[in-house]
Amino acid sequence: MSKVESVSDVVCSCRIDMEFTLALIKPDLYVRAADIEEIILSHNFIVLQRRVVRLSREDASEFYAEQCGTMSFAGLVTFLSSGPLLVLLLTHPGGPGVTLDQFKKLVGPTNSNKAREISPDSLRALFGMDELRNAVHASESLTAAKREIKFFFPSVTLDPLRLQNQANEYLDRLVTPTLLQGLDALCKCKPQNPVAWLADWLLNNNPNKPSILHPDSSC
Repeated sequence: MSKVESVSDVVCSCRIDMEFTLALIKPDLYVRAADIEEIILSHNFIVLQRRVVRLSREDASEFYAEQCGTMSFAGLVTFLSSGPLLVLLLTHPGGPGVTLDQFKKLVGPTNSNKAREISPDSLRALFGMDELRNAVHASESLTAAKREIKFFFPSVTLDPLRLQNQANEYLDRLVTPTLLQGLDALCKCKPQNPVAWLADWLLNNNPNKPSILHPDSSC
């Protein structure tokens, strides 16, 4: 087996125990949806499905059904139905125990002001305004994720084997080619600290960024 094949096998190692979560980029931040999605992708999340929707008040009430009877319910419904949403079905190559928890960590505390205090790099700290206008929704639990995914993607079957093929296609299209370019450049440059050099190279050559350096230009 060649070194190239070995690298590909490591990057695309098959998982049948995938975990899923749902993200909503809320109406007030819809104009920044591309920026937020880029940050999500930069944290190694994989977008399996995406759609843009505009909810009616009835739809928003159904989505927030568990909040019915609380003082915040009316405000949540009004806000969520006030404009378009970007809905993302996400997974992470880390698998169970990683996808849900890591995305909640990336999104940050519900109150954006609190997020700026204790999690300043979170999405809500960076883009949110307050507890209501907090930029991004993240599924709170696996049970909630299943319900919310079914709500927005009723035709999707959360079959790990089928969705694994989509994840592998994403890795083959964006991750593996970039990694192999970086390893090739690493061999040519022979830096003193190869791990740090490769990490910097991958950051500079992120395929989600508009410009990518030539592999030989980083030496």
